[in-house]
Amino acid sequence: MAGRLLLVCRLLVRDLRRRRTEAVLLLVAITAATATLTLGLTLNEIADRPYQQTRTATAGPDVIVTPRATGQAALDELASRTTAAGVTDHSGPFPIAYLTMTAHGRSAHAVVEGRDTTPVSTNRPAVTDGTWVRPGGVVVERAFADALGIRTGDTVDIDGHPLRVVGTAVTAARATYPYAGWHYPGSILVERGGLVWVDQSDIATLAGEQPLSYTLNLKLADPAASTTYTVSEQLTTWQEIAHLNGLLYSDARTVLLVGSWLLTGLALAGVAGIVAGRIIGQRRRVGLLKAVGAGPAMIAAVHLAEYLVIGLAAAATGLAAGWFAAPVLIRPSAGLIGSVNAQPPALRIVIAATALALTIAVAAALIPVVRAAANSTVHALADAATPPRRRRWRIWLSRQLPTALLIGVRINARRPRRARLVMVNTLITTTTLVAVLMENTRVVRFDLGYTQLANPRWERGEQAMLLLTVVLCILALINTVVSTWTAVLDARQPLAVARTLGATPAQAGMGLAAAQLLPAIPGVALGIPGGIALVASLSTDEVQYPPGSWLLATALGVLLAIAALTAVPAMAATRRSVVHTLQSAPT
Repeated sequence: MAGRLLLVCRLLVRDLRRRRTEAVLLLVAITAATATLTLGLTLNEIADRPYQQTRTATAGPDVIVTPRATGQAALDELASRTTAAGVTDHSGPFPIAYLTMTAHGRSAHAVVEGRDTTPVSTNRPAVTDGTWVRPGGVVVERAFADALGIRTGDTVDIDGHPLRVVGTAVTAARATYPYAGWHYPGSILVERGGLVWVDQSDIATLAGEQPLSYTLNLKLADPAASTTYTVSEQLTTWQEIAHLNGLLYSDARTVLLVGSWLLTGLALAGVAGIVAGRIIGQRRRVGLLKAVGAGPAMIAAVHLAEYLVIGLAAAATGLAAGWFAAPVLIRPSAGLIGSVNAQPPALRIVIAATALALTIAVAAALIPVVRAAANSTVHALADAATPPRRRRWRIWLSRQLPTALLIGVRINARRPRRARLVMVNTLITTTTLVAVLMENTRVVRFDLGYTQLANPRWERGEQAMLLLTVVLCILALINTVVSTWTAVLDARQPLAVARTLGATPAQAGMGLAAAQLLPAIPGVALGIPGGIALVASLSTDEVQYPPGSWLLATALGVLLAIAALTAVPAMAATRRSVVHTLQSAPT
């Protein structure tokens, strides 16, 4: 047993040293999928930290009570809340008015909260610029200020009353812009809006004839016990606020998780193509191992060990890349303080990423390895490709084809599995590009009551989509190059024979290019409806379709890219001497 293990290790190290480029390509392909999955799984955990830091820095309440009643009725209802069981501290009640604020010619819903100049023990908004409230001044929640382009010293208008912006601040008692909870007094229908604070002596003047609402902040002996409070339009727990803040990252998380599965498919196709090329180059070694007494299990272990090691290395690399890239890619909301710090990933994330990497490695390598191990010793030593199945209709059809196209069809007939991998690679690439095209052509309306502002949730989703598109295109490019080069190496002898029978170098090169384009065409044809179906299944809004000319341009662009990537190695292969190629063929 020790001798067999030593042999496996020696052959493993030898293969990694001799084929470093292929090992790096395998590592990159699997790492791309595991890193994207890590980003998607850790997004919620990482995004939640700035809110927790803000809650600590601002003495955030555990429960916020806002009755539907207004005026004195609301104050009477809140009076008994401060002495309820489990309540250790409180602040308020603070008056609230749901008004309209205009800044730089744009109007938006604003939740106006009246506060005193003296600090309180619970819910102390942290001033990030300028000063706290004073008569005649307004403090704007920082994310809301960023959306409207408001700076300290500007003048804003709240329901016809000009006020000077004396500062910006953040709080954990309400969700950050745009989920501040604006609604008409007494209504349960919540609309988007932002939060501002004014001096308590000014809010009655600002509200005018509108009745004032009130809010009360409660601190509990056990913050986790807030989940036992009945959820209603009157009560908001800190967990609900954290959830609303997390909605800003929901689109990005969906993009990354779906993208990780698309990248998994690409990684499987790429790894399978590389493995197939390696197995082709190692068939004679398989025959030699069998000739000296190695069984199928030993041969399978020799080959699978290499891919398992690369899979484990890719899992570690993907975990590190995804986890440490998260703080750079995930920008916390301006309405929160703190930072997104990289910490060791949770055990479930480590297990998921490792399982994905090993699954890709084993799933892509298992079939060619088992086939190689099951081959006879004579067939493995002969190192010959499986001859294509001959049918009368195929022979008749081949006579009607141009020479270059006939060569391409024959190459794919000799290696049908490689052709299917090319189709899968093209299908996933086209599906993703069409999905990105549909998302970019979608008109996103984000109404803040009276104006259209940037949607921070959509902006984060676009950042994740850009990242996914770049990684996917790079991986698809690698897959195409590897597939083409493997086809060139495998088709040298058949092309040399074709040239001895009269085919020109140009026809041979075009035949190699046709071998890649033929399976790519159905991949592109299926990828267009695939991308549309993917967006339609994930979208919660009305699906908007791009013009047909854009879809056609995308399809032609993918095919042209494949043709360009195939042309260079194909023409280089035809420059090699026919005599030299035939002399190097195994006998």
